[in-house]
Amino acid sequence: MSEPTSSSNESNPDLLARLKHLAQPLVDSLDSRLRDQVDRRVDARVNESLASRLSVIERAIADLDRAIKKLQHRASDSSDDEG
Repeated sequence: MSEPTSSSNESNPDLLARLKHLAQPLVDSLDSRLRDQVDRRVDARVNESLASRLSVIERAIADLDRAIKKLQHRASDSSDDEG
């Protein structure tokens, strides 16, 4: 086997640099697309989680509202009985 020449060794880094330069826009585009896709999925998951938690809070508020109305009704009934 013959030894590679020094000129081919010198051109390999140059060729690699050129390939990197040519591929960089593609890499940047893919990176941007992937970042956007991940952001959309994260946003969707966060929205689902918040909606679920909000519905639990809304049910708790409705339960409290019903309990307060019952207490107010009892309080007004007992004040009517006293008067």
